[in-house]
Amino acid sequence: MSAAPRSRARAASRPAAASAAAGSGPGSPAGSAAGSGSRSAAASASRSASRRAPARPPTPVSRVLRLCLHALLLGLLALAAGRAVTGSAPGAGWTVAVCALLAGVYAAGVATPAVGRSARAAAVWLAALGAVWAALLALSPEGLWIAFPLYFLELHLLRLRWGLAAVVATAGAAIGGFLAHSGAVTPGAFLGPLLGGSVAVATVLGYQALYRESERRRELIEELIATRAELAAAERGAGILAERERLAREIHDTLAQGLSSIQLLLRAAERTLPEDAPAAEHIARAREAAQDNLAEARRFVRALTPPDLEHGSLAGALERLCSGVPGPRVRFSVSGTPRELPTPYEVALLRIAQSALANVVRHARAGRAEITLTFMDASVTLDVVDDGRGFDPAAAAPSGEGGFGLPAMRARAETLGGLFTVESDPGQGTAVAVTLPLPVEAP
Repeated sequence: MSAAPRSRARAASRPAAASAAAGSGPGSPAGSAAGSGSRSAAASASRSASRRAPARPPTPVSRVLRLCLHALLLGLLALAAGRAVTGSAPGAGWTVAVCALLAGVYAAGVATPAVGRSARAAAVWLAALGAVWAALLALSPEGLWIAFPLYFLELHLLRLRWGLAAVVATAGAAIGGFLAHSGAVTPGAFLGPLLGGSVAVATVLGYQALYRESERRRELIEELIATRAELAAAERGAGILAERERLAREIHDTLAQGLSSIQLLLRAAERTLPEDAPAAEHIARAREAAQDNLAEARRFVRALTPPDLEHGSLAGALERLCSGVPGPRVRFSVSGTPRELPTPYEVALLRIAQSALANVVRHARAGRAEITLTFMDASVTLDVVDDGRGFDPAAAAPSGEGGFGLPAMRARAETLGGLFTVESDPGQGTAVAVTLPLPVEAP
């Protein structure tokens, strides 16, 4: 390599749960054995997820658990009313009436969509349920059983801290009602309501952890699917660009060069013929046809040019490339008199510059880099220099991360008869240079 890239290298080296709760409504599976879609989970763990994603409809399992909660509460009410009637308890008629009223209040809340969406509406509904349940608890000791489904409703519809407070109040009311009816203080009077409340709280908190993990996995799966689609689109785009470049190179190297040779041969043959030769007119027409087809082939090559080169020259594409590189400051300069290059030359130099800058960003840890495009009489040179950590080119192993890499850059240059060199030392930056000989223009 010339001393210029090396000197530049050394100089540079110095200087969702909330949406599930809203969709399931009161008495959803969160309030039952699984606590699915609990309002406490929506408020404390997944409020941000609900803002990001729209509400999802309840799953079949959620519907089944919700129906189980409805059946549990209505069954307990029927049991309390039946025990009052069959046991000839005092005030049995009032007990049946209060059970019916409690069932009606519960059904009204289940049928009201605002209860599942508004914390205030849910609190009003729970207060109404609690007032009717307190009346039932005063009339019949069997009202104690209703506390267990109420635990899940409170944890489902209220924020976590308010839900816990409501569970404690409900357990206290159940204990008080049992003591008022039994008249004797026993450990069971305290253990039953407290144990039921503890089970409900543990169930809901355990569900919250499972729900958060499920949401994280769902988001990861969605990100994986989106990333896979983006990767497939990127691979298709890269394949299309590679095929366009290959076709442009093949057309230029075979068809265009062949037509150019035919035109030169016909021109030479035309010069050797006498002016009045009968074949002169046919040779002239053949030469014109070859010239027209050569122009058409060159239009094909330009149409297959990479998008970076479609709207400007190679220098413009390299300047845009430098301005869009993240990380190190990259400066672009042109030396010599710019001239129009064949499309394969422009494509090769642009791809080599892209690959070299990718290596600078990914591996070099450089603060500055410089790209210089030099036009000379018989060649064009591209230098890419950085002030990064450098490496030992002799010990560099091929990378398995994809991309062009040094071997591919060298192959591109050698395909066009050029010279590719790399100079680098640990701590001294890296200088990459490629020199392509310019083709001799046809007369």
